[in-house]
Parts: sequence; C-alpha cells; structure tokens
Amino acid sequence: MSNHDFDQAKFEELQGKVMGDVGGAIGVLMSYIGDQAGVYRVLEEVGPCSHEELSAKAGIDARYLREWLSSNAAAGYIDYDAANDTFSLSPEQAALFAHEGEPTCMQGFFESIVSQYASYETAVDVFKTGKGRPWSDHLPCCFCGTDRFFRPGYAANLVESWIPALEGVEAKLEAGAKVADIACGHGSSTILLAERYPNSTIHGFDFHPPSIEEAKDKAEKAGVRNVEFQVVSAKEFPGNDFDLACIFDALHDMGDPVGAAAHIKASLKSDGTFMLVEPLAADSLGENLNLLAAIFYGFSTTICVPTSRSQEVGLALGAQAGEKRLTEVLNEAGFGNVRRAAETPTNMVLEARA
Repeated sequence: MSNHDFDQAKFEELQGKVMGDVGGAIGVLMSYIGDQAGVYRVLEEVGPCSHEELSAKAGIDARYLREWLSSNAAAGYIDYDAANDTFSLSPEQAALFAHEGEPTCMQGFFESIVSQYASYETAVDVFKTGKGRPWSDHLPCCFCGTDRFFRPGYAANLVESWIPALEGVEAKLEAGAKVADIACGHGSSTILLAERYPNSTIHGFDFHPPSIEEAKDKAEKAGVRNVEFQVVSAKEFPGNDFDLACIFDALHDMGDPVGAAAHIKASLKSDGTFMLVEPLAADSLGENLNLLAAIFYGFSTTICVPTSRSQEVGLALGAQAGEKRLTEVLNEAGFGNVRRAAETPTNMVLEARA
C-alpha cells in the first residue's frame, strides 16, 4: 500500500472510535466490579459523599474504592464535585447502573460481556477450530447475565404488549390455558406469564439442569403455583394439547430449530399459537451495520453459533437471522401463517399458526 492510499482523516476518525471502545471495555469491567460489590446501590442511598465515607458504608477498601470512583467519574458514569472532593449518582446514572430489574439497568448486559472475556481461551479455541461449544460449557455468570439482560425487557413487554398483539391468545390465557415456555432458562418469562394469568398453567422446559433448578427456586420465592418446570430438550418436551408455545431469544441457539419448531407444531392444539421472540435484525448484513447488530453478532460468535454447532444438525442460525430466515424455518416446520406481531428496539415477536 502506498502512502497515497492512506487517508489520515479516516484513520484518526477510526482511531478515536477504537479508543472510545477501549474506554468502554474498561468501563464495563469497572461497572461489573461495582455491581458485584454493591457500590452503586450504596452510593445512591448515601448521596454525595467522600470516598472514605462510601468506603465505610459499602465495606470496600478505601484506596481501591478511590481508584474505582475516579475511573467511573472520568468515564461519566458517576458525578464528581472537585470543590468538595465528593462523588454521587445522578438519577440518570442510577437508572443505568443501580436499578436492578428495571428496563434501564445495563448490569445484566455487562455481566454477559464479562462472562465471555472470562472464558476467552475457550472462545479462541472454538473460533480457530470450528468446533461446537455447549451452552453448559459457559461460566455461571453467562447464565445469570443472560437472565438479567433479558428479564427487564420481558417484564416491560411480555404481558403488556406482546401477548395482546397475538390473535385471540390473551382471552384464552385469562380463561385458563396450557402454555409451553421452551428453553425457559431461569424461568423469568415463565413466572411473568404465571403471575399475570393465574387460571393458566405454564410449563417451563429447558435442557440445562442448573437453569431449571434456578427457575424452580425463583418460582418458589415468587409464590406462584401454576408453573411446572422440567429438564428436557426442545424436540422432546411432553404434551400435545398446548394453547400457546413460546420461545424467547433461544430458537437461534438450537442445533435443529426446524425440528424443534415441528415438535412445537405437533404439541399445539389445532387452533394453537407459537410465539417466537428473537433479537431484532434486518434480513441482510448490509442492513444490519449498526451498533446493536454488532453487539448481537459478537455474542453470536462466542455463544449462539457454537451452542448450535454442539447439537445435532447444527444449523447455526445466529442471533441476527432476521425475519425472512426465521419465517423459512417456521414454514419448513409446518407453520403456514407467520407474521410479525410486535417489536421493540431489541426484539421482534413472530406469531406462527398452522
């Protein structure tokens, strides 16, 4: 390459972006540390304070805390009053970093990212060899982070807008229906449905035993009785008279999504509905060149595609399959009627019927 081909302005623009990404990478790690140590929550409770005061309240070493606070303040994640040498959280910062369970909180996202860095050696090996990587091979913080990341979105949208967007489904659930939540993970979606529709019975299925144990524990703590959890794969869950079947952000992880969807079709009543929730994506890479897609493609590289490849068939849809490809999968499984019923900035909801 000649010097003539090198565009200094483009280089400096990209360099600035990369430096911002490096700062963000450090910020994610600092945020994760602060979350796990409970610092953000204590800082919000205490209000403006010195690092020594916060150290006493949070039970964190003062010198380490000073450095952590300084990094956060420099990143704009917390506020710093130079005149008084105090730190504080604005309402906006608290919403992002301290309010667990709310749609604004980013900590589940951060935990998911940290889980991938923590197992980077395996990720590199899988990437270089092309072999699969089972879901169970990931660190526990991956499972927790995934649940923390998706749960607020489900809490905000599942019963408020997604279910009502399906044809005739809400009335069935209110009267009393049989529901299959396939690949339910820690059971957040299952429990939300059970709480909102007490006359219905919600069956949560997942092939990962530790996740089902966590789901049972969460259901017990939530006090819901109209749920049942079982360790079983998406192609083998029992029952053939479901009114509604759901998969939340997991079909693309399956080795044989066509087979799973075909089994779902066979398990539904003749007038049953399959609600498929997947990450929002356009139908081509050229349309997906944006920040959210970059994030989803990244997770897909280390989690979704390797998980699919570790199973039979190994179709490897990926987390950005798009509505057209997903519809093809559903059509192949026997669902003749597929439409996009709803969407959010991060998810699309497809309604599939025979």
